[in-house]
Amino acid sequence: MRSRGGLLRRGAWGLCLWVIVGLCDGAEADDLYRAQTVVTGQGVDNRQTGFALCLEDVLIKVSGAFQLREDARLAPAKARAGEFVTGFDYHDQMSGKPKHDEQGTRDRPYDLTVTFNRAKIDDLLQTFKLEPWLTPRPTIGAIVAMSFGSRTYLVTSDDRQSDLQREALRAAASKRGLAVSLPSASQVGTLALDGADLPPAAFAASLPDAEVTLRGHLTWDDSDLGWVSQWQLDAAGAQHRWQFRGVTFDEAFRRGLGGVAQILSGNGAP
Repeated sequence: MRSRGGLLRRGAWGLCLWVIVGLCDGAEADDLYRAQTVVTGQGVDNRQTGFALCLEDVLIKVSGAFQLREDARLAPAKARAGEFVTGFDYHDQMSGKPKHDEQGTRDRPYDLTVTFNRAKIDDLLQTFKLEPWLTPRPTIGAIVAMSFGSRTYLVTSDDRQSDLQREALRAAASKRGLAVSLPSASQVGTLALDGADLPPAAFAASLPDAEVTLRGHLTWDDSDLGWVSQWQLDAAGAQHRWQFRGVTFDEAFRRGLGGVAQILSGNGAP
């Protein structure tokens, strides 16, 4: 992965990317201190593992500092993640479906939602010389292109061909405390796409509520058995580019939106 571009002051906005993603006016503060993961059953061991995963996500979401992802310095805090928790809840992913002999309550998948103590999370961030990013988060106007062989299309808000990518992109944005706004199929219209180029930056004008613009391009590579992901973000007069390869599109979106949060929060280049 590589990046170039100057640092962006905290609170400064202005983005350009292959993906046009729209951030909402700002996530509710309480939501920033809440995270969700999937666990198997409701046992204590799995719950503690879930707490640790959610703690890392919340630290990144609250601060915008994507560089904390899988940071070894988090290990001591993750080992006692329960000390930072104020509440948690389970949602059975198979609710309404009959339990099988080999899949009782112990083996069923659950969405575990965990809420953390704000003061404790803020104090923990201080130990890493990081601050909460609590200023209003801008609406990101963005466009994401997917290329597979000779076929290239945009992720839109209503086209069925991009259903899976749209869901994954929105989930990646939510994970980082951002909201995504995508162009509709009618807005895209007959826009000609070249598998090697980004869509025109002027396309962002079709999303009037967007305060910043992100563009990104994912290309399938058979040799890597994964997606090559390229991102470009223009913010506050500086151009930021980063890329990585050999990942699923879900992971590409998570890294892409993580990079956006890191830049916008003033925590440096991805």
